[in-house]
Amino acid sequence: MKKKVLIVVANPSIHPTLNYPVGFWASELFHPITVFQKEGISYDIVSPEGGKVILDPMSDPNDESGYSAWDQVSKQFIDEGFMTTLESTTSISDINEADYDAIMVAGGQSPMFTFEDATQLHKTFETFYNQGKVASALCHGVSVLNYVKDSEGNDLATGKTVTGFTNEEEDAANAAVGTEVMPWRIEDALLAKNANFKKAEAWHPFAVADGNLVTGQQNMSGEVTAQKIVELLNA
Repeated sequence: MKKKVLIVVANPSIHPTLNYPVGFWASELFHPITVFQKEGISYDIVSPEGGKVILDPMSDPNDESGYSAWDQVSKQFIDEGFMTTLESTTSISDINEADYDAIMVAGGQSPMFTFEDATQLHKTFETFYNQGKVASALCHGVSVLNYVKDSEGNDLATGKTVTGFTNEEEDAANAAVGTEVMPWRIEDALLAKNANFKKAEAWHPFAVADGNLVTGQQNMSGEVTAQKIVELLNA
């Protein structure tokens, strides 16, 4: 039977100190989608609350900052009108988990401010993992592991080999903006949970799989994260 992935993107928010809109990161949605399409894997895109979702502006290849001008994969999706399909996403509370073989949580800046209260996302991620389905997260989407428990009520990340946005990458982001951007750090949080945190050189594609748990390091890791998901789905 054809495999199907549930892709979760964050709902929009406003950065509480810098006062600009935050959302999900373009390459962390569109690069995995290209992999799934090539492999004949279908997908649905949902958000924790449902409704319209937005790109983090600097992840938009058309943004005047030019920060993501390199990302021609995302540019093609955006220029061809894909964002119109995200004007009204389904809430994760309204999906049937049995319809999917994997979950993938994309990152962006919004997850760091909104995922703490996304309790249904926590539960759904836990259910996928406990059922042996692929449970994956990417970049700041890995922030979900700060909240997800296992079937015994322990932190899911404890003892797992994982990756995510690194302290070095946070330092670089802060230097670019001139202030501390994120309210907490994924690398520090997962190390505090006694996870085995692995990382590649900053801004290099990197993903790890520990059983059915897959994590990707940052916005350059969408393709390699999706490839690991595919490998597990085809195993």
